[in-house]
Amino acid sequence: MDVPLTRRHILFYDYVENAVEARAPHREAHIALFREWTAAGRVLEGGALGDPPHGAAIVFADAADAEEFARVDPYVTNGVATSWRIEPWSLVAGS
Repeated sequence: MDVPLTRRHILFYDYVENAVEARAPHREAHIALFREWTAAGRVLEGGALGDPPHGAAIVFADAADAEEFARVDPYVTNGVATSWRIEPWSLVAGS
């Protein structure tokens, strides 16, 4: 039996140690970008990882969109995210 798979791409960020303070001046621009891309259907979902946050995961349908987002995201361009990577994610359809 073939199981249908859906391919997604997750953009993972690693944040600086004091992420809550470091992101504060850039948070509004980051959230605006996130909402703009979500409204356009380019970002599917995402959010911070950890409490307090130590990183983030943002889900995309297209790997090129994930890479472009990381290149323009204020968290990356201003050093809040110290590193990022994109991982393919194969979703198994529900039963």
